[in-house]
Amino acid sequence: MVAPVVVLLLLFLALPFVASFYFSFTDQRLASPNPTQYVGADQFDRLLSFEWVTLSPSVDESGEYVRNEDGGLVYPLRETIRNNPDNPQFDGLQKWFSIPRGDDKRTYFLVGDLLFVKSMINTVFFAAVIVPVQSGLGLLLALLVNQKLRGINVFRAIYFMPVVTAMVVISILWRFIYDAENGLLNSVLDWFTFGGVTGTDWLGDTTTAMPALMGMSIWQAVGLHMVIWLAGLQTIPGVLYEAAAIDGASRWAQFRHVTWPGLRACRVFILITITIAAFGLFTQVDVMTNGGPLDSTSSVIFYAVRQGWSQQNIAYGSAISLVFFVMVLAVALVQRWLTREPKPT
Repeated sequence: MVAPVVVLLLLFLALPFVASFYFSFTDQRLASPNPTQYVGADQFDRLLSFEWVTLSPSVDESGEYVRNEDGGLVYPLRETIRNNPDNPQFDGLQKWFSIPRGDDKRTYFLVGDLLFVKSMINTVFFAAVIVPVQSGLGLLLALLVNQKLRGINVFRAIYFMPVVTAMVVISILWRFIYDAENGLLNSVLDWFTFGGVTGTDWLGDTTTAMPALMGMSIWQAVGLHMVIWLAGLQTIPGVLYEAAAIDGASRWAQFRHVTWPGLRACRVFILITITIAAFGLFTQVDVMTNGGPLDSTSSVIFYAVRQGWSQQNIAYGSAISLVFFVMVLAVALVQRWLTREPKPT
């Protein structure tokens, strides 16, 4: 009876994972005439390389500091990271950021793949905002619709409707809403502010692109977690609230001492699922921003797909996917440990 499901799981989950693990240690490329070769951990060396170097300012023939057009000091960074036989560990690395040191020196932090680092930071930032906001808003909606009122099921259905709509459709719709010229959001803001806020390029500005994706993602998925919270609320016996009310407990005290402890299993499940979904950010980026502007919305999954499919670098895309798997697994295990059942005293 379970054979068809097992075959599908092996075909679409286990087999791709094993293939990804294999390709990450090769130089496999799509449509390449060269045979696949084993390269060891070269893909991971490029992906995870991290170094720092402290440089003194460049000087000219007269011993004076070399300065750029703005009057700032010039440092020999390019000579350090390109074909430098004295320090081969810096060869091919990219500048991430730098900090000043005393005596006009400057320390540069270098990485093997700057775009991967940016994608990782974007993904972590997205998850750090999505997890608390989406879970908290879902709980609030669940408390609101967990009432014995006429027509309450209508509101439950309305809140849940975006969940059953394909993410691609939602992304296209919100791309029109965020449009800089004729978007609904700008039109509403222009009307409410009497022309004070108009023409904002929500998806074309590095400061607003990621918050725009966050807003759309929260709106789309909050209904699912509302339903999960609601299921947890309905498992709490009503006699507990009656006993708390008889003891004079306020609404907040009832929530703190009855509702919240009763939702422990539910919140562990929601915390893990939201985190995994947030780290898997892809469709919104692919449809709405394509990773831009200036890679400010690029995610790890989007970068892996772009490397593996668009640039046909299957080996490097597989290495990115494997690192992403380890990262998500570690986060899930840490969350599970932090939310474990306390030992009885």
